[in-house]
Amino acid sequence: MAALKSLYLITDRKASGTRGLLSTVEAGFKGGVRLVQLREKDLSAKELLSLAIELKALAMRYGARLLVNDRADIAVLSGADGVHLTSTSYSPKEARSLLGKNRLIGVSTHSLEEALAAEKDGADLITFGPVFHTPSKAGMGDPLGIDKLKEAVQRLSIPVFGLGGIDESNAKEVAAAGASAALISAIMASSDPEQAAFKIVAAIESAKQITRSGHDTD
Repeated sequence: MAALKSLYLITDRKASGTRGLLSTVEAGFKGGVRLVQLREKDLSAKELLSLAIELKALAMRYGARLLVNDRADIAVLSGADGVHLTSTSYSPKEARSLLGKNRLIGVSTHSLEEALAAEKDGADLITFGPVFHTPSKAGMGDPLGIDKLKEAVQRLSIPVFGLGGIDESNAKEVAAAGASAALISAIMASSDPEQAAFKIVAAIESAKQITRSGHDTD
């Protein structure tokens, strides 16, 4: 599935400012994003459902997938493609009983142990981080770094998305470690989110091509 190898955009409507969440996400889609997580924790269930329905319709226009943060009920009601669970949520097994076998389940993880446990419990993908320093993840301790990310990729058989402090300047490192990239502010807070997404996707693809070329000459 192409979306699980794509740039993973996590929303923050407050970071998008006057441009608005939907316009910012659409710009991300135009720049190459194919997986998005609706993460607006302060909205009521009614508001979140309404936004999820709009975002799902938008995602479908670009062949993109939508996950809803921590709310399997909203994911089902909106027709979203799945849910992304936090490290303090119910397990992927429990989510699967609500979502059925065809929807995606992502899980946030912050160590190799959590990553392995998420895969064992039935996650389809994980985020792993923070990889680099980022103010939004400062409470989670020191950055895990590229080496830990690479180890997670090697130990797991499901897609791994590095998260935390990722932007155009370091996306190549993430891709070279074998991971996909998940991010928020590098696109949501950008003055030109379409161009930001395009540059990050290009950096990732460049690193993948270099990695493939290296394997071809082994």
